Amino acid sequence: MSSTDSRPTIVLIHGFWVTPRSWEHWIPYYEQKGYKVIAPAYPGFEAEVESLRADPSPIEHLEVPEIIAKLEGIIRELDQPPILMGHSAGGVMVQLLLDKGLGACGVAMNSAPTEGVVVVPLTQLKSTFPVLKNPANRNKAVGFTHEQWHYAFTNTFTDADSKAMYDRYHVPASGHVLFGSILANFIPGPQETYVDYHNESRPPLLFISGGSDNLMPPAVQRSNAAHYKGKTTLTEIKEFEGRAHLMPAEKGWHDVADYALAWAEKQVRS
Repeated sequence: MSSTDSRPTIVLIHGFWVTPRSWEHWIPYYEQKGYKVIAPAYPGFEAEVESLRADPSPIEHLEVPEIIAKLEGIIRELDQPPILMGHSAGGVMVQLLLDKGLGACGVAMNSAPTEGVVVVPLTQLKSTFPVLKNPANRNKAVGFTHEQWHYAFTNTFTDADSKAMYDRYHVPASGHVLFGSILANFIPGPQETYVDYHNESRPPLLFISGGSDNLMPPAVQRSNAAHYKGKTTLTEIKEFEGRAHLMPAEKGWHDVADYALAWAEKQVRS
């Protein structure tokens, strides 16, 4: 691209159990490449990690439509369609926004599944069991212990690095949204994470998968991508072997960032 002014903004969308702080390496990295970068917080996630751990009440009753409404408002204020990149639950938000025709293209990293994706590997069940084992958690903000976090997010990290990431990034997640996403496949009619898999006008979408991700394993990414049937849309998958769920902060994260950006730039040029 010939000038910084012609480049689309990059919007980085965080997942659950973390905040926009999880993009702290990516923001300056992309800015140094000449991009404007926005990493908005979900409603209630504007506080710092330490504050949300001390008082998770702003997270308890979060709903997906609230998140999408906030992100949509930000995107519609931009001069041109942005490059959307989302991690984990943020990958779902990317898919929902693209389905609305928002964004030049989207990258979903270790994405949670949209409605209709019923593949549930055993590692995913083990990762989410601490929340889903108690129906009362549906109305709470539920966090992980470090041991649970290590299995779900940082299983390829050393114990010391895993603990450092836990202290730096971990916050509770909305039980309401987590239960809603699980139950979506059992309730008739479109739910909060519904997308039109036959949408012929959906912008290009790339799934990036961590080969060792326990929380959202490659099988989930492959199934999610395979659901898209639009003949005139582009849906691709890239797997990084040996990577865990917390790819944005894992050693070698810049390899993922470079691949995601190169793919996105190609879609924007075309």
